[in-house]
Amino acid sequence: MTRRRQQAEAFGRWAEYLAVLMLVLKGYRIHAHRARTAAGEIDLVVQRGDVLAFVEVKARSTVDQARNALSIHQSRRLTRAAAIWRSGRPSLHLLSMRYDMVLVAPWRWPVHERAAWLPEEAIARDLL
Repeated sequence: MTRRRQQAEAFGRWAEYLAVLMLVLKGYRIHAHRARTAAGEIDLVVQRGDVLAFVEVKARSTVDQARNALSIHQSRRLTRAAAIWRSGRPSLHLLSMRYDMVLVAPWRWPVHERAAWLPEEAIARDLL
């Protein structure tokens, strides 16, 4: 692994832990961190009230770059991964599902974007 790749990986891990801290301070309960499914990995699965949120953490040089880093392919994969993860947990089936992002940039508090995308958007983009 190259040094640049190692630095990017370390920055990403730091961003995930910062996202966990922020979400816990906002009253979210962490169900999973780096949850692996057959469809891929989910950075965070969190709950607050009757909402179960699947969170993608993006760390880039700026918040705008982080916001634009989620590809259509990734949103589809995360939607599938969330369905697989939730299917094995019947106690969570009554909760509303939401897909969030936490955007991390150096020297800034993370930005939490609720309902950053809807599963239908990922499907509709496929049809265009």
